[in-house]
Amino acid sequence: MRFFRQLKQGLDPAPFLKELAGVEGVWREQTGRQDAVKVQREALAIPLRGMVKSAQGDRPRRDVHESRWTSGARRLPRFQEFLKQIASEEDSLLGRAKIICLPAGRQVYPHTDRGEYYKVHNRYHYVLKSSFGSWLKAGDEEVRMREGELWWFDNKAVHEAKNDGDEDRIHLIFDLLPRHLETEILRKSRKARQASLET
Repeated sequence: MRFFRQLKQGLDPAPFLKELAGVEGVWREQTGRQDAVKVQREALAIPLRGMVKSAQGDRPRRDVHESRWTSGARRLPRFQEFLKQIASEEDSLLGRAKIICLPAGRQVYPHTDRGEYYKVHNRYHYVLKSSFGSWLKAGDEEVRMREGELWWFDNKAVHEAKNDGDEDRIHLIFDLLPRHLETEILRKSRKARQASLET
């Protein structure tokens, strides 16, 4: 397969779901993604890592590489440790990360992730909850990701997702920047920010 690669299976999602359930009202705190991103309007999101606003300047969000932990991530330390572990294993730097809930019968509409940020970051899905596998399509390939699996997929291709199960589907979705690109990419990002502020 060109657009998907399974990296791990048999990971236990139960401790993550327990930690998530212990934070009251966590799904209602941030609605920016479903409010602002039309193709994501049917999904709920908990941001764990987001764009560094001070690094943006006049650039679009999709062109900003710098990211940081959100204030809400402090309440979910197990997720933080998992993200650090995978970044280390992949010899990469953490980018943006979020926990996504796609309710039964809902979908993420076909789209591509465009911009300088997405050109160089790799996208990963860790399946925490899915009644009989999470359907995802990228390019001309389709997969069903199962609970406890970690996948890389190419979000630069046109992709979409549907929850055809009978309960919420929950994924940890995150991006990693290969470490060998760090110096080049962050230097270019700082120069682009400076140029945007000078115009």
